[in-house]
Amino acid sequence: MALTPDDVVTKQFQHVRFKDGFDPDEVDDFLDEIVIEWRKALEENVELKAKLAAYESGDAPAAPAAAAEAPAAVVEEAPASAPAAAEPAPSGSATATAGIIELAQRLHDEHVAEGEAKRAQLIAEAEGEVNRIRTEAEAKQREESARLERERNALEARITELRNFERDYRSQLRGYIEGQLRDLDEKSASTDSTPVSAIGL
Repeated sequence: MALTPDDVVTKQFQHVRFKDGFDPDEVDDFLDEIVIEWRKALEENVELKAKLAAYESGDAPAAPAAAAEAPAAVVEEAPASAPAAAEPAPSGSATATAGIIELAQRLHDEHVAEGEAKRAQLIAEAEGEVNRIRTEAEAKQREESARLERERNALEARITELRNFERDYRSQLRGYIEGQLRDLDEKSASTDSTPVSAIGL
């Protein structure tokens, strides 16, 4: 089935999620321009067909004006008596249509290239951000590991210091207690060796 301007106007495109796409307003504006130019080309084509049919049938040249006002769907159905009406459009309108299609294709290619470049840029930026975050995380991990290692060394040194203090304290306490016991033993021995008369009994 032939494509008509109404097909362009009513065409619906699906939106792609999570990806870059075209600006819908920009696409709609461009399609509107295509439809206007296309309708002009079709009207010109109909008018030329009507003129050709009138010329071949020998009618007066007033027929093309009425044919130009007729709807495109009605005029496109040429009578069987005018086989030349089914011939292709003149080269001027065909060139204009081809130019519009070429322009649309070029703009489409430009938009696709722009979208791909934007996608590549976003991917590169995301990869750079990932590398930056990874580098920061690794540096923070190394810093935290070094801090924990310093704290562990400090705690081990404190534990060693407390153990030495405990050993010295026990040794001093033992010496003190042993000295007290010796003093008690000496006093007890001296008391046992003193005569009873010396005590005053």
